[in-house]
Amino acid sequence: MKILQTAAILIFTLLVVPIFTYFFGIPLGEKEWEALSVLIKICGFSIAYCFLIGELTNNNSQVDKYWSILPIIYAWVMAYYGDFSPRMILMALLVTAWGARLTYNFARKGAYRWKFWEGEEDYRWEILRKKPEFQPRWKWTLFNLFFISGYQNVLILLFTLPMLVTMQFDGLPLGIWDIFIASGVLFFLALESVADEQHWKYQSEKWKLIREGKLLHGDFAKGFLDKGLWAISRHPNYLGEQGIWVCFYFFSFLVSGQLLNWSVVGCLLLLILFQGSSNFSEEISASKYPEYKSYQARVPRFIPGRKGESEKSPAPTT
Repeated sequence: MKILQTAAILIFTLLVVPIFTYFFGIPLGEKEWEALSVLIKICGFSIAYCFLIGELTNNNSQVDKYWSILPIIYAWVMAYYGDFSPRMILMALLVTAWGARLTYNFARKGAYRWKFWEGEEDYRWEILRKKPEFQPRWKWTLFNLFFISGYQNVLILLFTLPMLVTMQFDGLPLGIWDIFIASGVLFFLALESVADEQHWKYQSEKWKLIREGKLLHGDFAKGFLDKGLWAISRHPNYLGEQGIWVCFYFFSFLVSGQLLNWSVVGCLLLLILFQGSSNFSEEISASKYPEYKSYQARVPRFIPGRKGESEKSPAPTT
């Protein structure tokens, strides 16, 4: 039931927080509403597509395929409505760089096919489908509609919406703070890239040995990566992803002067989502690999330098 409770909290927050923060902030102008209406239509089509195709194919990674593509579309739509101002172009280029890298990383894992609805499904969906909470099948259908397809698609839109606030207040020329924020985005992008590359090389070699029927040795015998960036953070790729969108939000603060404007909801919900996602991933890893709990005890989940989790505590659950 914890999985369903987490999903319910996220969906409730998704509905309440934007409304609350909107009425306590500065209302959008006519041009911003026009841009937002286009974005909502794209998001609505994506929700319907991901839900229907997920149900028909039983492959629930449809949202995953668009996770890195939709923000690029959203960013350039907003750049268009923002008259391609220098700051809007800068933000759109940063989103494009992020999306291109993530799409490449997802593609090499076999996620895309010529038949776009096919491809590798995230292994966690199969495990989740078999849990008692989602029996009978109609419960999974509702979860697919409201969380997998609905919530995640809306979240993808939300974490790009600092561009909408930036468009509303954009009157300042580019300055040193824009460079500082962009550098933060690029730093976390580089961090995520290195972490994904290290993980890709490790997993590729591990599965090569398994396919060849060879005995796993050394670091491969453990079953999970704990070297490189993964020696100082259990999820350095997740840390990079969260850092990118938190930095991206600060463009809206820079131009609006509002430290907590309504577009903050996107990066906040993303932080919550990664907490739950990492919980579920680690629950699986701890059940598969005997040494994983020791790894949890000595290495922090996200931020290097923090303490790991108690080795005596049970494996995290969602």
